[in-house]
Amino acid sequence: MKDFNPATAVQNLLQFGEFGDVNPSVTDSATFTFMEGETMEKTFQGETEGCFLYSRHWNPSNFYLAQGLAAMENTEAAWVTASGMAAITCTMLQICSQGDHIVSSRTTYGGTYAFLSNYIGKFGIEVTFVDTNNLEEVKAAMKPNTKMVYVETMSNPLLLIADLRKLADIAHANGAKLVCDNTFTPMLITPVKFGVDIVVYSMTKFINGKNDCVAGAICASQEFINSLIDVNSGTAMLLGPALDPKLSSAILKNLHTLHIRMEKHSKNALYLAERFKEIGLKFNYPGVKEHPSYELFNTMLNPGFGYGGMIAIDMGKADIANELMRRMQLEGVGYLAVSLGYFKTLFSNSGKSTSSEVPEDVQKEMGMSEGLIRFSVGLDMDIERTFQMIKKCLVDMKLV
Repeated sequence: MKDFNPATAVQNLLQFGEFGDVNPSVTDSATFTFMEGETMEKTFQGETEGCFLYSRHWNPSNFYLAQGLAAMENTEAAWVTASGMAAITCTMLQICSQGDHIVSSRTTYGGTYAFLSNYIGKFGIEVTFVDTNNLEEVKAAMKPNTKMVYVETMSNPLLLIADLRKLADIAHANGAKLVCDNTFTPMLITPVKFGVDIVVYSMTKFINGKNDCVAGAICASQEFINSLIDVNSGTAMLLGPALDPKLSSAILKNLHTLHIRMEKHSKNALYLAERFKEIGLKFNYPGVKEHPSYELFNTMLNPGFGYGGMIAIDMGKADIANELMRRMQLEGVGYLAVSLGYFKTLFSNSGKSTSSEVPEDVQKEMGMSEGLIRFSVGLDMDIERTFQMIKKCLVDMKLV
Protein backbone atom coordinates (compact mmCIF):
# COMPACT_ATOMS: atom_id res chain seq x y z
CA MET A 1 0.00 0.00 0.00
CA LYS A 2 2.86 2.39 0.83
CA ASP A 3 4.21 2.27 -2.73
CA PHE A 4 0.79 2.20 -4.38
CA ASN A 5 0.53 4.38 -7.50
CA PRO A 6 -3.01 4.94 -8.78
CA ALA A 7 -1.89 5.79 -12.31
CA THR A 8 0.12 2.57 -12.58
CA ALA A 9 -2.80 0.59 -11.17
CA VAL A 10 -5.07 1.90 -13.93
CA GLN A 11 -2.37 1.38 -16.57
CA ASN A 12 -2.00 -2.26 -15.51
CA LEU A 13 -5.61 -3.06 -16.33
CA LEU A 14 -5.98 -5.57 -19.15
CA GLN A 15 -9.51 -5.24 -20.49
CA PHE A 16 -10.46 -6.47 -23.95
CA GLY A 17 -13.67 -6.37 -25.92
CA GLU A 18 -15.37 -9.59 -26.99
CA PHE A 19 -13.58 -9.48 -30.36
CA GLY A 20 -10.22 -8.50 -28.92
CA ASP A 21 -11.10 -4.80 -29.06
CA VAL A 22 -8.50 -2.59 -27.37
CA ASN A 23 -11.48 -0.67 -26.00
CA PRO A 24 -13.95 -2.97 -24.21
CA SER A 25 -17.13 -3.42 -26.18
CA VAL A 26 -20.14 -1.27 -25.23
CA THR A 27 -22.95 -3.47 -23.99
CA ASP A 28 -26.22 -1.63 -24.48
CA SER A 29 -28.55 -4.46 -23.43
CA ALA A 30 -30.94 -3.91 -20.56
CA THR A 31 -31.34 -7.64 -19.96
CA PHE A 32 -29.24 -10.76 -20.51
CA THR A 33 -29.92 -14.35 -21.53
CA PHE A 34 -29.22 -17.55 -19.61
CA MET A 35 -28.73 -21.03 -20.99
CA GLU A 36 -30.49 -22.58 -18.01
CA GLY A 37 -33.13 -21.45 -15.54
CA GLU A 38 -31.03 -22.65 -12.61
CA THR A 39 -28.25 -20.23 -13.54
CA MET A 40 -30.70 -17.31 -13.60
CA GLU A 41 -32.02 -18.35 -10.20
CA LYS A 42 -28.51 -18.48 -8.71
CA THR A 43 -27.68 -15.10 -10.27
CA PHE A 44 -30.73 -13.58 -8.57
CA GLN A 45 -29.36 -14.91 -5.30
CA GLY A 46 -25.87 -13.53 -5.97
CA GLU A 47 -24.33 -17.00 -6.24
CA THR A 48 -22.74 -16.77 -9.70
CA GLU A 49 -19.73 -14.97 -11.12
CA GLY A 50 -19.45 -13.55 -14.62
CA CYS A 51 -23.20 -13.60 -15.20
CA PHE A 52 -25.24 -10.50 -15.88
CA LEU A 53 -28.88 -10.25 -14.95
CA TYR A 54 -30.25 -6.79 -15.65
CA SER A 55 -28.50 -3.47 -16.24
CA ARG A 56 -29.92 -1.86 -13.12
CA HIS A 57 -27.76 -4.39 -11.27
CA TRP A 58 -24.69 -4.90 -13.48
CA ASN A 59 -23.75 -4.87 -17.13
CA PRO A 60 -20.34 -5.53 -18.69
CA SER A 61 -19.62 -1.88 -19.56
CA ASN A 62 -20.35 -0.68 -16.03
CA PHE A 63 -18.37 -3.60 -14.63
CA TYR A 64 -15.29 -2.63 -16.68
CA LEU A 65 -15.45 0.95 -15.39
CA ALA A 66 -15.97 -0.26 -11.82
CA GLN A 67 -12.87 -2.45 -12.16
CA GLY A 68 -10.87 0.58 -13.27
CA LEU A 69 -12.07 2.71 -10.38
CA ALA A 70 -11.39 -0.03 -7.84
CA ALA A 71 -7.87 -0.34 -9.24
CA MET A 72 -7.35 3.42 -8.97
CA GLU A 73 -8.63 3.55 -5.38
CA ASN A 74 -7.01 0.26 -4.30
CA THR A 75 -10.36 -1.06 -3.08
CA GLU A 76 -11.72 -4.55 -3.59
CA ALA A 77 -14.67 -3.35 -5.65
CA ALA A 78 -16.64 -0.39 -6.95
CA TRP A 79 -20.06 0.45 -8.37
CA VAL A 80 -20.99 3.28 -10.73
CA THR A 81 -24.03 5.52 -10.47
CA ALA A 82 -25.94 8.01 -12.59
CA SER A 83 -24.66 10.99 -10.55
CA GLY A 84 -22.34 11.91 -7.72
CA MET A 85 -25.32 12.61 -5.48
CA ALA A 86 -26.61 9.11 -6.20
CA ALA A 87 -23.29 7.71 -5.01
CA ILE A 88 -23.45 9.80 -1.82
CA THR A 89 -27.09 9.20 -0.96
CA CYS A 90 -27.07 5.46 -1.73
CA THR A 91 -24.00 5.01 0.46
CA MET A 92 -25.58 6.89 3.34
CA LEU A 93 -28.90 5.06 3.12
CA GLN A 94 -27.17 1.68 2.85
CA ILE A 95 -25.20 2.27 6.05
CA CYS A 96 -27.83 4.09 8.09
CA SER A 97 -31.35 3.16 9.11
CA GLN A 98 -34.04 4.70 11.29
CA GLY A 99 -32.59 5.71 14.64
CA ASP A 100 -29.00 5.98 13.42
CA HIS A 101 -26.75 9.03 13.54
CA ILE A 102 -24.27 10.65 11.13
CA VAL A 103 -21.46 13.04 11.98
CA SER A 104 -20.74 15.18 8.92
CA SER A 105 -18.40 17.95 7.97
CA ARG A 106 -20.14 21.31 8.08
CA THR A 107 -18.10 22.47 5.09
CA THR A 108 -19.30 20.28 2.27
CA TYR A 109 -20.88 20.43 -1.17
CA GLY A 110 -24.25 22.20 -1.07
CA GLY A 111 -26.21 19.23 -2.40
CA THR A 112 -24.72 16.95 0.23
CA TYR A 113 -25.47 19.51 2.94
CA ALA A 114 -29.07 19.84 1.73
CA PHE A 115 -29.59 16.06 1.73
CA LEU A 116 -28.24 15.73 5.25
CA SER A 117 -29.94 18.84 6.60
CA ASN A 118 -33.32 18.74 4.87
CA TYR A 119 -34.01 15.24 3.54
CA ILE A 120 -32.45 12.30 5.36
CA GLY A 121 -34.40 13.15 8.51
CA LYS A 122 -37.49 11.75 6.75
CA PHE A 123 -35.99 8.33 7.40
CA GLY A 124 -35.44 8.96 11.10
CA ILE A 125 -31.69 9.49 10.69
CA GLU A 126 -30.09 12.21 12.81
CA VAL A 127 -27.19 14.37 11.59
CA THR A 128 -24.69 16.47 13.52
CA PHE A 129 -22.60 18.96 11.54
CA VAL A 130 -19.13 19.70 12.88
CA ASP A 131 -15.83 21.26 11.92
CA THR A 132 -14.01 18.07 10.96
CA ASN A 133 -10.69 19.92 11.20
CA ASN A 134 -11.43 20.22 14.94
CA LEU A 135 -10.91 16.63 16.05
CA GLU A 136 -12.14 17.29 19.58
CA GLU A 137 -15.42 18.56 18.15
CA VAL A 138 -15.71 15.38 16.08
CA LYS A 139 -15.07 13.20 19.15
CA ALA A 140 -17.66 15.12 21.18
CA ALA A 141 -20.29 14.63 18.45
CA MET A 142 -19.97 10.83 18.39
CA LYS A 143 -22.87 8.88 19.91
CA PRO A 144 -23.55 5.19 20.57
CA ASN A 145 -25.80 5.16 17.49
CA THR A 146 -23.32 6.94 15.18
CA LYS A 147 -22.88 4.79 12.10
CA MET A 148 -20.94 7.13 9.84
CA VAL A 149 -18.48 10.00 9.80
CA TYR A 150 -18.70 11.84 6.48
CA VAL A 151 -16.02 14.14 5.13
CA GLU A 152 -14.54 15.55 1.93
CA THR A 153 -10.81 14.99 1.42
CA MET A 154 -10.54 18.59 0.20
CA SER A 155 -13.51 20.59 1.40
CA ASN A 156 -15.79 22.41 -0.99
CA PRO A 157 -15.27 25.36 -1.36
CA LEU A 158 -12.79 26.27 1.41
CA LEU A 159 -10.16 23.76 0.23
CA LEU A 160 -9.20 22.50 3.69
CA ILE A 161 -7.68 19.03 3.92
CA ALA A 162 -9.21 16.43 6.23
CA ASP A 163 -6.91 14.46 8.53
CA LEU A 164 -8.19 11.11 7.29
CA ARG A 165 -5.94 9.06 9.59
CA LYS A 166 -7.25 10.64 12.77
CA LEU A 167 -10.85 10.78 11.56
CA ALA A 168 -10.67 7.07 10.75
CA ASP A 169 -9.38 6.37 14.26
CA ILE A 170 -12.27 8.33 15.80
CA ALA A 171 -14.88 6.64 13.59
CA HIS A 172 -13.56 3.12 14.10
CA ALA A 173 -13.18 3.56 17.87
CA ASN A 174 -16.91 4.20 17.92
CA GLY A 175 -17.81 1.36 15.53
CA ALA A 176 -18.65 3.77 12.69
CA LYS A 177 -17.60 3.90 9.05
CA LEU A 178 -15.53 6.76 7.62
CA VAL A 179 -16.94 7.81 4.25
CA CYS A 180 -14.92 10.23 2.13
CA ASP A 181 -15.80 12.26 -0.96
CA ASN A 182 -12.59 12.39 -3.01
CA THR A 183 -14.02 14.30 -5.99
CA PHE A 184 -11.49 17.17 -5.78
CA THR A 185 -8.45 14.94 -5.36
CA PRO A 186 -8.51 11.82 -7.57
CA MET A 187 -5.03 10.33 -8.05
CA LEU A 188 -3.63 12.89 -5.58
CA ILE A 189 -4.83 11.00 -2.51
CA THR A 190 -5.78 7.36 -2.01
CA PRO A 191 -8.12 7.57 1.00
CA VAL A 192 -8.11 3.87 1.92
CA LYS A 193 -4.39 4.20 2.70
CA PHE A 194 -5.44 6.25 5.71
CA GLY A 195 -8.29 4.09 6.99
CA VAL A 196 -11.24 5.37 4.95
CA ASP A 197 -13.88 2.65 4.52
CA ILE A 198 -15.82 3.96 1.53
CA VAL A 199 -14.81 6.49 -1.15
CA VAL A 200 -17.43 8.32 -3.21
CA TYR A 201 -17.02 10.41 -6.34
CA SER A 202 -18.79 12.69 -8.69
CA MET A 203 -17.17 11.38 -11.88
CA THR A 204 -18.77 14.34 -13.68
CA LYS A 205 -15.75 16.33 -12.54
CA PHE A 206 -12.04 15.48 -12.89
CA ILE A 207 -12.43 11.75 -13.56
CA ASN A 208 -14.39 12.26 -16.76
CA GLY A 209 -12.93 15.71 -17.38
CA LYS A 210 -15.18 16.88 -20.22
CA ASN A 211 -18.39 18.02 -18.51
CA ASP A 212 -20.35 16.03 -21.08
CA CYS A 213 -22.05 13.64 -18.67
CA VAL A 214 -23.21 13.24 -15.08
CA ALA A 215 -21.95 10.19 -13.19
CA GLY A 216 -20.83 8.96 -9.77
CA ALA A 217 -18.94 6.11 -8.15
CA ILE A 218 -18.69 4.18 -4.89
CA CYS A 219 -15.41 2.41 -4.10
CA ALA A 220 -15.34 0.03 -1.14
CA SER A 221 -14.96 -3.55 0.02
CA GLN A 222 -16.53 -6.36 -1.97
CA GLU A 223 -18.83 -7.02 0.97
CA PHE A 224 -20.18 -3.47 0.96
CA ILE A 225 -20.67 -3.34 -2.82
CA ASN A 226 -22.46 -6.69 -2.70
CA SER A 227 -24.78 -5.40 0.03
CA LEU A 228 -25.41 -2.21 -1.96
CA ILE A 229 -26.64 -4.13 -5.03
CA ASP A 230 -28.37 -7.03 -3.30
CA VAL A 231 -31.63 -7.66 -5.16
CA ASN A 232 -33.62 -7.87 -1.93
CA SER A 233 -32.12 -5.18 0.27
CA GLY A 234 -29.50 -3.21 -1.65
CA THR A 235 -30.14 0.54 -1.68
CA ALA A 236 -28.60 1.07 -5.12
CA MET A 237 -30.42 -1.92 -6.61
CA LEU A 238 -33.79 -0.88 -5.22
CA LEU A 239 -33.52 2.87 -5.86
CA GLY A 240 -32.09 2.22 -9.32
CA PRO A 241 -29.51 4.97 -10.07
CA ALA A 242 -27.67 2.87 -12.67
CA LEU A 243 -25.26 4.58 -15.06
CA ASP A 244 -25.86 4.30 -18.80
CA PRO A 245 -23.30 1.83 -20.24
CA LYS A 246 -22.44 4.14 -23.13
CA LEU A 247 -21.33 6.74 -20.60
CA SER A 248 -19.38 4.09 -18.68
CA SER A 249 -17.45 3.23 -21.81
CA ALA A 250 -16.57 6.89 -22.45
CA ILE A 251 -15.54 7.55 -18.84
CA LEU A 252 -13.32 4.47 -18.80
CA LYS A 253 -11.33 5.85 -21.75
CA ASN A 254 -10.95 9.18 -19.96
CA LEU A 255 -9.79 7.43 -16.79
CA HIS A 256 -6.60 6.44 -18.60
CA THR A 257 -5.60 10.09 -19.11
CA LEU A 258 -6.58 11.26 -15.63
CA HIS A 259 -3.02 11.21 -14.28
CA ILE A 260 -1.79 13.47 -17.08
CA ARG A 261 -4.69 15.87 -16.61
CA MET A 262 -4.30 16.07 -12.83
CA GLU A 263 -0.62 16.92 -13.22
CA LYS A 264 -1.49 19.79 -15.58
CA HIS A 265 -4.43 21.06 -13.51
CA SER A 266 -2.14 21.10 -10.46
CA LYS A 267 0.76 22.77 -12.26
CA ASN A 268 -1.48 25.54 -13.57
CA ALA A 269 -3.22 26.12 -10.23
CA LEU A 270 0.09 26.34 -8.37
CA TYR A 271 1.39 28.83 -10.92
CA LEU A 272 -1.65 31.05 -10.42
CA ALA A 273 -1.30 30.79 -6.65
CA GLU A 274 2.31 31.97 -6.80
CA ARG A 275 1.42 34.86 -9.13
CA PHE A 276 -1.58 35.83 -6.94
CA LYS A 277 0.81 35.99 -3.99
CA GLU A 278 3.09 38.34 -5.91
CA ILE A 279 0.32 40.87 -6.56
CA GLY A 280 -1.08 40.65 -3.03
CA LEU A 281 -4.39 39.02 -3.93
CA LYS A 282 -6.20 37.21 -1.13
CA PHE A 283 -6.36 33.58 -2.24
CA ASN A 284 -6.64 30.05 -0.93
CA TYR A 285 -4.63 27.15 -2.34
CA PRO A 286 -3.45 24.10 -0.33
CA GLY A 287 -0.22 23.85 -2.31
CA VAL A 288 1.42 26.90 -0.73
CA LYS A 289 3.15 26.93 2.65
CA GLU A 290 0.82 29.61 4.01
CA HIS A 291 -2.20 27.30 3.73
CA PRO A 292 -3.24 25.81 7.11
CA SER A 293 -3.45 22.29 5.63
CA TYR A 294 -0.20 22.42 3.65
CA GLU A 295 1.88 20.20 5.93
CA LEU A 296 -0.93 17.68 6.45
CA PHE A 297 -1.58 17.57 2.69
CA ASN A 298 2.06 16.70 2.03
CA THR A 299 1.88 13.69 4.36
CA MET A 300 -1.02 12.26 2.35
CA LEU A 301 -0.20 13.03 -1.29
CA ASN A 302 0.73 10.42 -3.85
CA PRO A 303 3.93 11.77 -5.46
CA GLY A 304 3.88 13.30 -8.90
CA PHE A 305 0.34 14.66 -9.21
CA GLY A 306 0.71 18.02 -7.48
CA TYR A 307 -1.74 19.77 -5.16
CA GLY A 308 -4.85 19.78 -7.31
CA GLY A 309 -6.60 22.13 -9.69
CA MET A 310 -8.86 24.01 -7.24
CA ILE A 311 -8.05 27.52 -6.05
CA ALA A 312 -10.17 30.30 -4.56
CA ILE A 313 -9.86 34.07 -4.32
CA ASP A 314 -11.77 36.30 -1.92
CA MET A 315 -13.28 39.52 -3.22
CA GLY A 316 -15.06 40.25 0.03
CA LYS A 317 -18.45 41.14 -1.46
CA ALA A 318 -20.70 39.18 -3.81
CA ASP A 319 -21.30 42.12 -6.15
CA ILE A 320 -17.56 42.63 -6.63
CA ALA A 321 -17.11 38.88 -7.25
CA ASN A 322 -19.90 38.89 -9.83
CA GLU A 323 -18.45 41.84 -11.72
CA LEU A 324 -14.98 40.30 -11.74
CA MET A 325 -16.34 36.98 -13.03
CA ARG A 326 -18.29 38.79 -15.76
CA ARG A 327 -15.14 40.57 -16.88
CA MET A 328 -13.00 37.41 -16.73
CA GLN A 329 -15.43 35.55 -18.97
CA LEU A 330 -15.45 38.39 -21.50
CA GLU A 331 -11.65 38.56 -21.36
CA GLY A 332 -11.36 34.85 -22.15
CA VAL A 333 -10.12 33.49 -18.82
CA GLY A 334 -12.80 30.80 -18.81
CA TYR A 335 -16.48 30.34 -18.12
CA LEU A 336 -18.74 31.61 -15.35
CA ALA A 337 -20.23 28.21 -14.60
CA VAL A 338 -20.64 25.70 -11.83
CA SER A 339 -18.90 22.31 -11.77
CA LEU A 340 -15.18 21.64 -12.03
CA GLY A 341 -12.53 19.40 -13.55
CA TYR A 342 -13.15 20.72 -17.06
CA PHE A 343 -10.40 21.40 -19.59
CA LYS A 344 -11.44 25.07 -19.56
CA THR A 345 -11.18 27.15 -16.39
CA LEU A 346 -14.52 27.46 -14.60
CA PHE A 347 -15.34 29.93 -11.84
CA SER A 348 -18.35 30.69 -9.67
CA ASN A 349 -19.31 32.51 -6.51
CA SER A 350 -19.71 29.53 -4.18
CA GLY A 351 -22.02 31.12 -1.63
CA LYS A 352 -24.54 31.99 -4.33
CA SER A 353 -24.17 28.80 -6.38
CA THR A 354 -22.78 25.39 -5.39
CA SER A 355 -22.99 26.20 -1.67
CA SER A 356 -26.23 28.18 -1.83
CA GLU A 357 -28.07 25.34 -0.05
CA VAL A 358 -25.97 26.11 3.03
CA PRO A 359 -27.73 28.86 5.07
CA GLU A 360 -25.91 32.18 5.13
CA ASP A 361 -25.37 32.04 8.89
CA VAL A 362 -23.73 28.63 8.50
CA GLN A 363 -21.59 29.95 5.64
CA LYS A 364 -20.33 32.69 7.95
CA GLU A 365 -19.79 30.16 10.75
CA MET A 366 -17.58 28.04 8.51
CA GLY A 367 -15.62 31.09 7.36
CA MET A 368 -16.98 31.38 3.81
CA SER A 369 -16.88 34.92 2.47
CA GLU A 370 -19.81 36.08 0.35
CA GLY A 371 -17.22 37.21 -2.20
CA LEU A 372 -15.43 33.87 -2.51
CA ILE A 373 -14.75 32.85 -6.11
CA ARG A 374 -13.91 29.19 -6.61
CA PHE A 375 -11.72 28.43 -9.61
CA SER A 376 -11.39 25.06 -11.28
CA VAL A 377 -8.19 25.76 -13.18
CA GLY A 378 -8.17 24.33 -16.68
CA LEU A 379 -5.54 22.72 -18.88
CA ASP A 380 -4.38 26.04 -20.33
CA MET A 381 -1.19 25.68 -22.38
CA ASP A 382 0.00 29.20 -21.53
CA ILE A 383 -0.98 29.78 -17.91
CA GLU A 384 0.98 33.07 -17.77
CA ARG A 385 -1.36 34.38 -20.47
CA THR A 386 -4.30 33.33 -18.31
CA PHE A 387 -2.82 35.12 -15.32
CA GLN A 388 -2.32 38.31 -17.32
CA MET A 389 -5.99 38.24 -18.37
CA ILE A 390 -7.07 37.83 -14.73
CA LYS A 391 -4.70 40.61 -13.66
CA LYS A 392 -6.09 42.96 -16.34
CA CYS A 393 -9.60 42.46 -14.97
CA LEU A 394 -8.38 43.09 -11.41
CA VAL A 395 -6.47 46.22 -12.46
CA ASP A 396 -9.40 47.58 -14.46
CA MET A 397 -11.58 47.21 -11.35
CA LYS A 398 -8.82 48.79 -9.21
CA LEU A 399 -8.68 45.66 -7.03
CA VAL A 400 -4.88 45.35 -7.17
